[in-house]
Amino acid sequence: MGLVKTEIFTDKQNEIARFAKAFGHPARVAILQHLFKINTCFCGDLVNEIGLAQPTISQHLKELKQLGLIKGTIEGTSVCYCINAQNWLTMKAVMTEFLDQDAINQECC
Repeated sequence: MGLVKTEIFTDKQNEIARFAKAFGHPARVAILQHLFKINTCFCGDLVNEIGLAQPTISQHLKELKQLGLIKGTIEGTSVCYCINAQNWLTMKAVMTEFLDQDAINQECC
């Protein structure tokens, strides 16, 4: 498998691809939806809600946290997760700009 050459793409293209990764798996979509619905959550709650194994949920939480869309605070021996509101707004703006492009008056094959 070849290396991904992200350096040949613009910063904006890489940013769009990073944000799109959040929606690349239905478990991450379900986690985000659940966090919006209840505001804060612990990993164990997500295991019960979504029905996947704890290590799987933890891996998806790690991805979402690395993308900056969620944040976690330590409470005792657990981590409480919530949506990172500022980064969510940034992602919405970037993705809206990208998705609002229209193929008007363009002919194709």
